[in-house]
Amino acid sequence: MLFSSVSFLYYYLPILLIVYFIVPNRYKNAVLLIFSLFFYFFGESVYISILLISTVADYLHGLGIEAYRGTKVAKAILVSSVLINLGLLMLFKYSAFFVQNINALFHAQLPLLGLTLPLGISFYTFQTMSYTIDVYRGEVKAQRNFIDFAAYVTMFPQLVAGPIVRYCDIEPQLRADNRHNSGAAGAGRFDFDGFAWGVGRFMAGLGKKVILANSLGELSKLLYASAEPSVLLYWTAMAAFSLQIYFDFSGYSDMAVGLGRMLGFSFLENFNYPFIADSLTEFWRRWHISLGGWFRDYVYIPLGGSRGGLILRLRNILCVWMLTGFWHGACWNYVLWGLYFGVLLMLEKLFVGRALSRAPKLLRHFYTLLLLSFSFVIFGTEELPLLGMRLFGMFGFSAQGGALPLFNEFTFYHLKSSAWLLLLCVVLATPLPMKGYQALQGLCGRYRLSAVLLSAAELVLMLLLLIVCTAYIVDSSFNPFLYFRF
Repeated sequence: MLFSSVSFLYYYLPILLIVYFIVPNRYKNAVLLIFSLFFYFFGESVYISILLISTVADYLHGLGIEAYRGTKVAKAILVSSVLINLGLLMLFKYSAFFVQNINALFHAQLPLLGLTLPLGISFYTFQTMSYTIDVYRGEVKAQRNFIDFAAYVTMFPQLVAGPIVRYCDIEPQLRADNRHNSGAAGAGRFDFDGFAWGVGRFMAGLGKKVILANSLGELSKLLYASAEPSVLLYWTAMAAFSLQIYFDFSGYSDMAVGLGRMLGFSFLENFNYPFIADSLTEFWRRWHISLGGWFRDYVYIPLGGSRGGLILRLRNILCVWMLTGFWHGACWNYVLWGLYFGVLLMLEKLFVGRALSRAPKLLRHFYTLLLLSFSFVIFGTEELPLLGMRLFGMFGFSAQGGALPLFNEFTFYHLKSSAWLLLLCVVLATPLPMKGYQALQGLCGRYRLSAVLLSAAELVLMLLLLIVCTAYIVDSSFNPFLYFRF
């Protein structure tokens, strides 16, 4: 089930909210669990058993680690948990990749298992692994209530595409009495402002996905499929895809954060205007923040982090980025993408970073966007020959070895017709709209305009956005979020 679907917006979500706020606090997590399992079953009926196996296994492993804390038995239980989680991930996500490459390399004929990728397995695997690791480290206590733990693992807002919500970040919120939006049926209070904020955040994410990301995706596919390539065509297609994946994934994260707040949970932010970064290091502090934090805390730091000298530090960076690339998909372009960033980030730390710090901000920003441009082409092109053609095309070389025109009539026509979309998306990818909204709030306060008027205007805008998004959804074909395949 997609957040951007009629069935979710007009049936699933309203029914969930009504039931959730009617029942007493002690039943809220059970309601959340039931609805979350239904949400997952609706989109992945075949592999819901894998989600349940992972949930039960890590619940039991957490209890075992707690019971034998400080002993070798606890460490053995932790190893068992990690092996089960990674084993499931390797089996379903990477087995075909390894078999195909072994067959190609050694001229073998190993059979493919024919397994498809379970929805969200990359995200909930990392969540449950972080839980058992944190229990072993003593950073959290094992959850003894299975309903509460299962509600955390299967929580539908972030289940299939993140952000990666760690147990330690929301453990207090799993007790319904601690959630502001507990409602009148329990001891908690209903936080109307928080609920309204969640609705607004959800609607912003919905608009990002349905109106912007889907339109950008159509433009990118159209340009890349052209039989009349040009240099400008390749750069425009790259820009459209880059913005598409940003609005698609950040839109999903916005919807997840908004839905969480509507239910009384506060999830950490996953994006912070990454395209305004003036170095690749800063970009990765702003893009997919939950994944970067996970690899930092559970891979980079355990490997030694920045301790142990320059060689070990560079090794750790390279290991993290190879794994980051491979996490995104069982294909060589993702490995190449991870190595690309690993090498560039190492160079930034060794040489480029010092030079950048003395360069004008505009030059630093140009440097970052230029290198990001090639990374998005690598990320979005799984076929290596096609990847080479697109990268060479950006520099004016055709697949036949000749030179490409700078632009042609086909490129000019589509660039002119989509200029408004690209320009709008560029502006919306910056903090300017938020600063404008905050300035409007300040003006209302300065001239003593009623906050009620501003709230009423926001409500009208959200209703109009819902109507427009619904029209787009009804008129479009099935268009899932890009990160569903990861």
